[in-house]
Amino acid sequence: MTVIATQSLTMRYPRVTALDRLTVDITPGVTGLVGANGAGKSTLIKILLGLSPATEGTASVLGMDVSRDGGAIRERVGYMPEHDCLPPDVSATEFVVHMARMSGLPPTAARERTADTLRHVGLYEERYRAMGGYSTGMKQRVKLAQALVHDPRLVLLDEPTNGLDPVGRDDMLDLIRRVYTDFGISVLVTSHLLGELERTCDHVVVIDGGKLLRASTTADFTQDAALLAVEVTDTDTHPDGTAALRTALTSAGLTLQAPTEAGAPGSGHLLLVDVGAAGGADAGADAVHDTVRDAVADLGLGLIRMEHRRHHISEVFQDDTPAPQLELAGTRPQEGGSDDVA
Repeated sequence: MTVIATQSLTMRYPRVTALDRLTVDITPGVTGLVGANGAGKSTLIKILLGLSPATEGTASVLGMDVSRDGGAIRERVGYMPEHDCLPPDVSATEFVVHMARMSGLPPTAARERTADTLRHVGLYEERYRAMGGYSTGMKQRVKLAQALVHDPRLVLLDEPTNGLDPVGRDDMLDLIRRVYTDFGISVLVTSHLLGELERTCDHVVVIDGGKLLRASTTADFTQDAALLAVEVTDTDTHPDGTAALRTALTSAGLTLQAPTEAGAPGSGHLLLVDVGAAGGADAGADAVHDTVRDAVADLGLGLIRMEHRRHHISEVFQDDTPAPQLELAGTRPQEGGSDDVA
């Protein structure tokens, strides 16, 4: 089953192509749509909501054709816009009740659903305050609440962590994950930050310049590398414990790779031991573990960690894609500015 499907979807403006023959299927769950600013994310959402007609190709949402069933799609889909669009002189309760009524809920049900939804997003105690006095994080929560209040089958969240501090980002990402785990509502969330979606999403779709770079489960992106990360402490006998262990492991015939991250303060650097070079099978991996353990014990070092290393999504693209596609965490200059082309 797919909640969103596109086939050769193309959107051309006079000076820029926002989407270029995009073909992708999105299944139930939490899916991250990631790409640099200007990659085509917002344009895709407008098409999926039936607000902008595509130049070419087809798309469907919950089995409905976006070119014919825009109204029916919007009844069953929640949308959280990127930009601040909240009226400052009304309360969160008034606004979300209004949006619930606009979605077809009767007055009593709208009020009940509003109270439940504002409680879910953590705004129940502040629900009667005028939104003009809300912080950025509170405003983002109101926008999420109005997208959920009519109990949609799918929500489209456009850059929901924009303007939030690190704590606010973590809270918002946790809320997004709970939308699916607690209520079974599928989520498509856009971001220009790969790492932001790694712990939240079941699937990740990466686009650049309107073209599909890769669509895969998060597990496929971050599958175990054939590396064992080892971190040790220094001692009086071995002031550089990392160097001593490196020498011992190399002498034992193990292959080490250069680490890409530092260890904890005062503990030197990580050692990345190539498990695959030992055969890659369980027996080979066990032998590597035993050799590392024995070497650490013989040297009298403290073992901070010894764990199989997983890829980060960003590392996959650093390894596999050309340089222009590495700018996903920033902005990519493009003729015509961002993908919000009118």
